[in-house]
Amino acid sequence: MQDLIKSLARQYAADIVANRRHLHANPELSFHEFNTARFVADSLKAIGLTPQEGVANTGLVALIEGRNPESRIVGLRADMDALPIHEANDVPYKSTVPGVMHACGHDVHTASLLGTARILHALRDQFEGTVKLVFQPAEEKAPGGASLMIKEGVLQNPAPASMIGQHVAPNIPVGKIGFREGMYMASTDELYLTVKGKGGHGAMPDQLIDPVVIASHIIVALQQIISRNRKPANPSVLSFGRFIADGVTNVIPNEVKIEGTFRCMDEEWREDGLRRMRKMAEGMAEAMGGSCEFEVVRGYPFLKNHPELTRRLRSAAAGFMGEENIINLDLWMAGEDFAFYSQVVDSCFYRLGTRNESRGIVSGVHTPTFDIDETALEIGPGLMAWLALEELKMKN
Repeated sequence: MQDLIKSLARQYAADIVANRRHLHANPELSFHEFNTARFVADSLKAIGLTPQEGVANTGLVALIEGRNPESRIVGLRADMDALPIHEANDVPYKSTVPGVMHACGHDVHTASLLGTARILHALRDQFEGTVKLVFQPAEEKAPGGASLMIKEGVLQNPAPASMIGQHVAPNIPVGKIGFREGMYMASTDELYLTVKGKGGHGAMPDQLIDPVVIASHIIVALQQIISRNRKPANPSVLSFGRFIADGVTNVIPNEVKIEGTFRCMDEEWREDGLRRMRKMAEGMAEAMGGSCEFEVVRGYPFLKNHPELTRRLRSAAAGFMGEENIINLDLWMAGEDFAFYSQVVDSCFYRLGTRNESRGIVSGVHTPTFDIDETALEIGPGLMAWLALEELKMKN
């Protein structure tokens, strides 16, 4: 079966690359993937599948049924949205939409899963069970397309025993695959603080309530929550990237705006940390004569790779790719809405190497020069098809 999958992946590789280039040239932002969804639907219908369209507005679901289709169901997920980044690459498939770019590889994920679908559909008489294909919108924007698709029943009727997701890795050489058991990626909450005081002339601070000083104390003090209230073995990050005190050299403003991100890998600590931060920020501002409005925009939960499932998939990948091409991943404090699936069903999120230093393909995701070695588009579809078939062999 391995040889047959690899042969089909090679046979379809040119079409998969063409699909990726089409998607890359025509990116769409989160919750607006209308043309992308239409392209995916048409591609699935051309294979011979009947996709369910309009899930979470622009999402799609399709089933590939083998023999005894109810014996076991495995879900495969790809995300479809792009980022508000203006592409700087000079390539034939450069984005044709100013200010919008597939800078996180979702074009790769979508094209790869279409390739996997084509392989599995060709083999449907040779396996038992059902593969559920999930093409998801809006990974990049809260509340996350995964959460909306789950609410609309993507994990039901039929219910997958496991979910598998694949993501490009520009830090991993093409031809290699990365896995990690247990906690892998962080929860992501956005923090918006408005510190209010009484502004005025900078030469008369005794007549003011300086929100700049209050806000500065709050930023420093909140780091103490991370260093003194969190268990040292529990990864967590608090960072502030925006501080707006819109005065001038001798004018202190009435208020200061602060924006930041809080990330961790423990849902209990997540709630405790946010509670402590709010209490400290509000209390410190009040003690200094001002006030603080503390708003949290809830993001994604932390992503956990089910240990037993991940060990099985890692072993299967080693059998398909060679043990020398499988690497162990470090914790990553970035967020990913695949985490919503991992909180509900046994899940595994692994990384597909796309880096090629000899060709200058080294830029990270979310940058205007991100690109991939398209050799990965032969590896990714075949590997995911193999992993799905191996999982279908497991007993419920």
